[in-house]
Parts: sequence; structure tokens; C-alpha cells
Amino acid sequence: MRAFTASSYLLRYARLEIRLIYTGFLLLALVGMVTMAAFQFRQIGPTPERIASYYRGGARGGEMAFPKTFRELVEVTHFHSFIMGIVYLVLAHLFVATSLSPPAKLWLISVGFAGLAGDLVGPWLIRYVAADFSYLQLASWLGEWVGFSAFVLCPLHEMWFRYEREEFPPE
Repeated sequence: MRAFTASSYLLRYARLEIRLIYTGFLLLALVGMVTMAAFQFRQIGPTPERIASYYRGGARGGEMAFPKTFRELVEVTHFHSFIMGIVYLVLAHLFVATSLSPPAKLWLISVGFAGLAGDLVGPWLIRYVAADFSYLQLASWLGEWVGFSAFVLCPLHEMWFRYEREEFPPE
């Protein structure tokens, strides 16, 4: 972790065993993202109407769904805020150690965080304020997908497909 304190540190300079550890984490994060997509699009639904009925209750594909309770929303928010906060922290740190331009990094880090924050608050707004906040939920999912995909794919590219494999960064 000490290497991250150097502003010139890039993942492409990491030793093989470090790249293997980071790659393992990134692949596990990718599995988490795929299962998140399966849940979002299969269980909740990819349209504002399906998202609203998931949280507010109503008919969903021939079945009746009950509104999410306060307790259910608290449990999901509690778990996701801690876990996704840690995942965001680790992925964003790995992402910062890529050779992407600083403005692109800043933009993607902001989009990823905004998507994550919207994903945490969206269900509450949908359930207790208005069904139209399901559009915010969709936009938040998109922000998460854009940001977190970059957080995973850019470090993988940097570690395994950048061919300037020097022992240490140039002075």
C-alpha cells in the first residue's frame, strides 16, 4: 500500500504477485457486478414502471408485489452503504493508479460515486416521495455501471496489456 503514496505510482509497474492479487480482487468485483446486473434487470426490472412497482408495490408481470417496508429499505441501505463504500474505496484507488488522464479519472470517479449515492437514496425517494424517482434510479444504475466498469477494466488493462514493463517508474 505504501506504493500508492507516490504520486507517480502506476499499476503497470507493480510486481507480478501484486498484479495477481489485484486481478483476483477485480475479477471477484466483476462477478459482483454481473450478479448485481442480474438482480437489477431480472428481479427489479429495466423500466421505470417496473422499478416503481418493485418499491411501491403493484402488478408486476402478472404477479402482485407488496411495497417495500421501512425495515426492508433500512436493511438494504445499511448493508449496501458499508459494503459498496468499501468496494468503491478499493476500486477507485486501483483506478487512480492507471495512466488515464487526470480529468478522465476525476470524471469517472465522480460518476461512479454519484451513481452509488443515487442508488442508495433512489429506493427511498421512489417508495416515499414519487414513482417518477425511478428515472433517477435508472440514471444511478447507469452511473454505477459506467464508473465501476472503468474501475475494473482500466486497472486490468493497465496491469496486463500495457507493455512498458519497467522495474520502477521513470524518474
